[in-house]
Amino acid sequence: MARRRFVARLPVAALAVIAVVSTLTAAGPPPAASAAAVRAPDKPAIRYTEYGIPHIIASDWEGLGTGYGYAAAKDNICTLADTYLMVNARRSRYLGPDGKASPGEKQNTTSNLNSDLYFQRIKDDRVVERLLDQPAPNGPEPEVKEAIRGYVRGYNRYLAETGADNITDPACRGASWVRPITELDVYRHAHAEIIMGSADPLLDGQVTAAPPGASAAAAAPAPSPEETAEKIRDAMAVSRQQSMGSNALAVGSRGVSGGTGMLLANPHFPWQGKNRMWQSQLTIPGKINVSGASLLGFPAVNIGHNDDVAWSHTIATVAPFGLFDVQVDPLNPTNYLVDGVWQPMTSQQVAVDVRNADGTLGKVTRTLWSTRYGPIVTSVLGNPLPWVVSAHAVRDVNMGNLRALNTWFHLDQAKDVHAVVDTLETTEGVPFFNTVASDRKGNALYADIQATPNISDEHAQSCLTLTGRLLFNQELRLPNVPPVSIFDGKRSACDWPTDPNAVAPGLMDPRKQPRLIRSDFVGNANDSAWLANPEQPLSFPRVMGDTAAPRSLRTQELILTAQNRINGTDGLPGRGFTPENMRQLLFADNSRAADLALDATVAMCRSVPFGLILVDGNLVNVSEACPVLAAWRSHDFTADSRGSWLFENYWAFLLGGQAIEKLPWRVPFDPKDPVHTPNSLDSGSSAVRDAFGRAVLALRRAGVALNAPLSDVQKITRNGEQIPIHGSISELGVLNVVTPGLVDGKLDITFGSSFVQQVKFTADGPPQTSSVLAYSQSADPNSPHHVDQTRLFSSGQWVTERFTEEQIAASPALDIKVLS
Repeated sequence: MARRRFVARLPVAALAVIAVVSTLTAAGPPPAASAAAVRAPDKPAIRYTEYGIPHIIASDWEGLGTGYGYAAAKDNICTLADTYLMVNARRSRYLGPDGKASPGEKQNTTSNLNSDLYFQRIKDDRVVERLLDQPAPNGPEPEVKEAIRGYVRGYNRYLAETGADNITDPACRGASWVRPITELDVYRHAHAEIIMGSADPLLDGQVTAAPPGASAAAAAPAPSPEETAEKIRDAMAVSRQQSMGSNALAVGSRGVSGGTGMLLANPHFPWQGKNRMWQSQLTIPGKINVSGASLLGFPAVNIGHNDDVAWSHTIATVAPFGLFDVQVDPLNPTNYLVDGVWQPMTSQQVAVDVRNADGTLGKVTRTLWSTRYGPIVTSVLGNPLPWVVSAHAVRDVNMGNLRALNTWFHLDQAKDVHAVVDTLETTEGVPFFNTVASDRKGNALYADIQATPNISDEHAQSCLTLTGRLLFNQELRLPNVPPVSIFDGKRSACDWPTDPNAVAPGLMDPRKQPRLIRSDFVGNANDSAWLANPEQPLSFPRVMGDTAAPRSLRTQELILTAQNRINGTDGLPGRGFTPENMRQLLFADNSRAADLALDATVAMCRSVPFGLILVDGNLVNVSEACPVLAAWRSHDFTADSRGSWLFENYWAFLLGGQAIEKLPWRVPFDPKDPVHTPNSLDSGSSAVRDAFGRAVLALRRAGVALNAPLSDVQKITRNGEQIPIHGSISELGVLNVVTPGLVDGKLDITFGSSFVQQVKFTADGPPQTSSVLAYSQSADPNSPHHVDQTRLFSSGQWVTERFTEEQIAASPALDIKVLS
């Protein structure tokens, strides 16, 4: 049905809402405070503007949640219903045990059966119910409960109005598993999102853990500590590269041209599934007025801005879990030793319904095991931790965390960055994220204040096993890999200590966690807190990440972009950030790797005798590739760039999974100059020559021209329309991360830039904001908002935000839904 325009034919109720929300007196408060000047409507209203962005207004939290739930279901009911199916451990019942589930950060990482066993155990343990019974901050605050109560009402209303058989998305049309939801469903979903940093690496290893027989315990060879540590480290590095990341840059008054503060939010989230972001504005006049995006199903804004503060999150380098190595009795391996006393493990029968191949229902029951530290786990990301002479138990810092809901509700109402810090400290609810924020007063904040295991450096060195030391310390460093601890479980003193200043047992005192407020800039691109601003390096416990270690090329690019723009040395007019040049710099898609290595690579190519490189017995003629790269002077991954795809393939072969500092640089990493080192690639290196030959060979075998524009090879298909996607992988040091891969057997983007937002504050007046949701608002291929913002993203365009009531009322696409 065509969307109605803002004309006199609107129903009387809608006209009344327009009259209420668009009335601002000329002598009233400045536009930045406009929400407070608006009388709340009697009934929740959803005002849709361009690109299907809902601006939800209500008189209370329950009404706000109702509008959010209705609008979110309208755009993405199949994705949401699939998520509720997962957290209720019913995927095997409806979709079969062998299908794939995505319980964590990545897509399709485990079977439906394993996913169900994992979440059924959480249900059987009543983890979420016990958290709901606690007072705030560990339990939800009253307004959180009210909003979620409303969300359930709004979701169920949309489903009742539409009916499962009339859902337009074929992914769940008529499906028996699309059903009304309860408040507990929503809390279970929230909890699943909070623990997802542990779900991907540990889920399979927990639900398949089984004790060995006595003979197996005596005979099974155990891998060496070095081998175990290296495999886990490498797997975690690959997992980080293939899941989620982000950039965020906050600029203070000294770095803004014609303003007081700016923020660039650039989360790199999955383009499919439950971790899609969804954009909205939420307003209760006089209480809250916030705009931005959230993970689907969260009736709050996770990344966005209000009248005075803008913030974003980036994936941090804190490991949200720790392991405990417990010695087991070789004759009874379900007994383990603590402080010289044998203790029995706890066994738990977990059962889930399963749809058999013939359509009948069966039941799978599995015995799962736990210790005083937590569940037994026998693998990390598929790498074995054998249950032989010892076993490993896992403690998840976020298993008892519903506090994140309180965190985001308070962030949505913060008045400055100091209020942001106060929220982070008093809730300790942020799960495995950094927070980057700017405010109207001219402050730029970086804070890695989150739910962190209470592991001091002294405690770690006293309790780490040999494998744990190799993982936790820096000897086996790879970029952005969190320091995973493996402690000696034979000593109860090695458990995470309780700090009286922390919100919950086992959490670190938030005052010991790094933060930095400056008037020029701070930022993060998934490295540790050390160089939030290189002028003021930070220190912190090792459990939170590394210091004095090489930064990723993306971190270097972010810092150099900020420094050069503030100093006016980037070739653009003037000094300081403006909305225009901030958007331009992000979508310039510049590659730090190309800045560092292109000239040396071209020199190598030109020096190859007869232009021939021997690769696995094949003589590869690279002479045609030399002028292609030599002509690629822009170093960019824009849609029309030629040579970029060749360079990306070459760089992937050259890295081969190594840390950037392991490449053949003539100038090694120097902790005194971490933004500019290492540099000067050795053009005479055989590794450089071999990687280049492999890239040329790979493109020829794939039938891709060496000078093909990026738009020819990096594109997605939506409803039969092929859409070029600019940007590139993180390893190339491109801020606009775009990671291509196969989704359901078809080329797509697995994760990358999702909700991109730029916000500018001035001394008064409303925030000046533009954004783009790279994959658009709706996963429904029949929605008019399935691909509209994707086309914008493809062409490097942005949506100018409508934030004030005047701006909303002026939208030519305005369409209003009153939830009577």
